[in-house]
Amino acid sequence: MRKIFYLVIIFCCISLFSNAQPDRWQQKVKYVMNVDMNVQTNQFTGKQKLEYWNNSPDTLTKVFYHLYFNAFQPGSMMDVRSRRQGAVNGAGGRPDWDGRVKDRILNLKPDEIGYQKILSLKMNGKLQSFKMLETILEVKLDKPILPKSKVVFDMEFEAQVPLQVRRSGRDNPSTKVRYSMSQWYPKLCEYDYEGWHPTPYIAREFYGVWGEYDVSIKIDSKYILGGTGYLQNPNQIGYGYETAGAKVNRPSGNKLTWRFVAPNVHDFMWAADPEFIHKTRKANDSVTFHLLYKPTNVAAASWEKILDDAERALPFIEKTFGVYPYKQYSFIHGGDGGMEYPMATLLADPGAWLHEWMHNWYHGLLGTNESLNGWMDEGFASYADDRVLAFLNNDTGFASGGAYRSYFSLVKSGKEEPLTTHADHYNLNAAYSPAVYSKGEVFMEQLGYIVGAPVRDNILLEYYKQWRFKHPNTTDFIRIAEKVSDMKLDWYKEYWINSTKTIDYSIDSLWEENGMTNVRIKRNGLMPMPIDVQLTFKDGSKEMHYVPLDLMYGLKPIEDKTVARKVYEPWHWTSETFIISTQKKLFDFTAVEIDPSQRMADVERKNNKLEPKW
Repeated sequence: MRKIFYLVIIFCCISLFSNAQPDRWQQKVKYVMNVDMNVQTNQFTGKQKLEYWNNSPDTLTKVFYHLYFNAFQPGSMMDVRSRRQGAVNGAGGRPDWDGRVKDRILNLKPDEIGYQKILSLKMNGKLQSFKMLETILEVKLDKPILPKSKVVFDMEFEAQVPLQVRRSGRDNPSTKVRYSMSQWYPKLCEYDYEGWHPTPYIAREFYGVWGEYDVSIKIDSKYILGGTGYLQNPNQIGYGYETAGAKVNRPSGNKLTWRFVAPNVHDFMWAADPEFIHKTRKANDSVTFHLLYKPTNVAAASWEKILDDAERALPFIEKTFGVYPYKQYSFIHGGDGGMEYPMATLLADPGAWLHEWMHNWYHGLLGTNESLNGWMDEGFASYADDRVLAFLNNDTGFASGGAYRSYFSLVKSGKEEPLTTHADHYNLNAAYSPAVYSKGEVFMEQLGYIVGAPVRDNILLEYYKQWRFKHPNTTDFIRIAEKVSDMKLDWYKEYWINSTKTIDYSIDSLWEENGMTNVRIKRNGLMPMPIDVQLTFKDGSKEMHYVPLDLMYGLKPIEDKTVARKVYEPWHWTSETFIISTQKKLFDFTAVEIDPSQRMADVERKNNKLEPKW
């Protein structure tokens, strides 16, 4: 009996370890906020109760908050940086500034600037001293926060919503939306295994602490809201949120209080306008879509098509990238382009809806530090966007072709910087986008070339399964990819992410010798890769010759079982040439092509194919 008991214990332990997920500590927050918006002055007051769990092994003597609205003041770091970019040449010799920002911050009037002012801050009931450092609030604590303990911060603040410049703001002249309320509240900075991340708001990308939000917004009763979270008082609000068949009982007065609750998110966004049209769609038993848009020069049908396409796409998305875990998602007219937030997105027009929605997997659910690894958010979302768009269009072609062309153009420009560059530290905006969006997308499509597309898809699902709600980094993704593919892939990270070395292979020569026809392949670029070489013959037959890279310590599975494949000993990365051979005669050849799938980002594809004219 005792022997059986021990065996059961051993079996349970083995099962536990085999199914164990990464156990990296992370902080936790719970926000309770009450804000009162004055739509005449565009100012609001707020009270914030923040419960903060220090789950780290470290003692914290200070904390930091983001005060994003303070960027929208003349002379701010964002203003200075933007005007600096306008003084340097970017793509095509044009000024490198963001067209939405330019020098607009410099010209904001006192009633158009943004600000967040902290009136008081207490920890566990005691006032704390703090220092305003523009978009960062530094708080030196009277008592340290010990490891594995919780404290409660109580804050009173006031703010002014800036004229729409970047992402958040009011009265966008393009969208005509009154309020796009992103980066609107004092937000605690993230503390993780790398320490504090008090990143000033200069241009782009965000990082936040997972937790719960309970937000009450008191605003003019004519305004209609949408955003992150579940509305808790729908039958007091109405405007399309009320329970089916219920009577709306609004409280008396000129203002309504909207209360939203959002579980397990790292940010909270809302938007408001008195002319919003609100539509809903039950996508399945678990998820409801909300669409809020304002009648403008964009046809209503274009906005409402989002609901049709999202409903059709959701099963494919969940099968390919992982299950959407929340009960709703909102597509909201606002912002200055397209910008992602947990459970919702701001859209200046319907065109960017899919890209921003896919961010809810790689920004909303995985929550990578975008400042340090923006390519893991923007690049992965771009890849997912193209995959889903191809599904919606019944397109079986090469979905990522645009990303490859953008990356090749970046290489040709000579302005490329490594993907390890901090998002705000790229020398040029013109270099940031094709790197983070396009080269990041190419990373994922090219991974399919290295390990095989079906294996890459399994990697994506395992990545989601293991790392959702855990802030993964580059190494975390690579380790998942290695475990699923049974290959070493650290070399791929070192070359593609940490450097700007490029891939360039060519067909060097073709000759017949001792009854065999030989093809010599040459590596001209500094980045080594496994190589697929397809041989095509006059009788219409084909052969695939596969040369793995020695650094992989593994083989890609056969992807096309209709073509015979010959596998070679690995190509040493130090060697410039490699010879493949076939029993076919030299004059039987009609074509030799390196990477016929064109998933390898070879910067000079003209030398990848040889078509002998016999």
